[in-house]
Amino acid sequence: MSTTTREDWRNTILAGLANYIDAGSIVAGSVALAFWKNIYGLSDTFIGLIGAFSANAISAGVGALIGGILCDRFGRKKIYQYDMLFYAFGMLFLVFANAPWMIVLGFVLVGLAVGADIPASWSLIAEQAPDDKRGAHSGVAQMLWYLGPVAVLTAAYFLEPFGIDGVRFLFGHLFVLAIALTFLRSKMKESRRWEEAKAAGLEAPAARRAEWRALFRAPYLGSMLFLAAMYGFWNLWAGYNGFFTPYLIEQNNLPTWTATMLPASYFLIGMISILGIFMTLSDRVNQRLMFGISALLHVVGMALLAIFGFKLEVVIAHVVIMGIAGGFGAQSFFQLWSAELFPTAIRSTAQGLTFAIVRIGLGIWSLAVPTLAAYDFTTLAWILTGFLVVSGAIGLIWAPRNEGKSLEEIQAARG
Repeated sequence: MSTTTREDWRNTILAGLANYIDAGSIVAGSVALAFWKNIYGLSDTFIGLIGAFSANAISAGVGALIGGILCDRFGRKKIYQYDMLFYAFGMLFLVFANAPWMIVLGFVLVGLAVGADIPASWSLIAEQAPDDKRGAHSGVAQMLWYLGPVAVLTAAYFLEPFGIDGVRFLFGHLFVLAIALTFLRSKMKESRRWEEAKAAGLEAPAARRAEWRALFRAPYLGSMLFLAAMYGFWNLWAGYNGFFTPYLIEQNNLPTWTATMLPASYFLIGMISILGIFMTLSDRVNQRLMFGISALLHVVGMALLAIFGFKLEVVIAHVVIMGIAGGFGAQSFFQLWSAELFPTAIRSTAQGLTFAIVRIGLGIWSLAVPTLAAYDFTTLAWILTGFLVVSGAIGLIWAPRNEGKSLEEIQAARG
């Protein structure tokens, strides 16, 4: 596969919109936290609970695990088409939430749907992309992930005078998009590579059992451990950044406009970085070097907050550096590498299992973030810096070099 058709790009966008509604629901929840805390008198512990079971963490991990298995067994299309209806149902609880239990239940349902969609959409994007443009197509999905927060946070800035009703509008637009996406995806085709694997008999029970056993042996077990560690430690920072930053801005009494505009600026800068760096270079240059540069910028950007504190000028510098680094860093490469390092028959299962480990780990960590931030932000900042150091070291040492290769060539080289 070496040419890209208009339909290929259309399919990539429709599949990648899962990233938009994932990130959009996370950031809409982050905007809502301060309102919910004031309305319901929520404790830091309960806020941590919301973060832990939100679309940002545990429920998304469980959904990815279930969705990945079903996706390899029944096909990508069935999963990524109908899970949007489940997402819309969960989103209704957040739109009309009038009690804390509705918030938690809504996020659990939304997270399950988002998690199930991730391995389906990411597998489809990699499998239908031309071999020399797989990074570019993966970058489209990441652009949409960043677009979700930009759109939600910009809208939140203008809806701030409406209080909690403005937040309901943010959740409402995600509900409408999920319904529309269900109909738009109905016209998409199944992954050709998955259909070929099915025709070859790889979906038979005995073959599936053999593939499952292979998943926990070399080289695939090593690939999952590498991806879970590299992305997992980075995601402990990203989860804090995406869900808790507006909350921390308010708790540290920064100007009101910064609660939405600074996070939105981070994601906007990230979009520019994805387009100008990741989508342009990832299919042509040394991916390990790209990742290393991003990892170094991440450590520097987070260390600024640890050294100089949560002050406006420091947070602005932090946002600029992290936005540039994030565009061609751990998340972009996790999507790309998690598709490349596994064969078609177990690709979504491997992605789902790895994603589940990462998000569940984030959920456990999220329980502690609000309390730790309130008690000693400097300690939290240094811990997060340490996480980024570990993620960067793992990625720099074990990053694969697959640029320009077909998925079949990669698997043949891996034996």
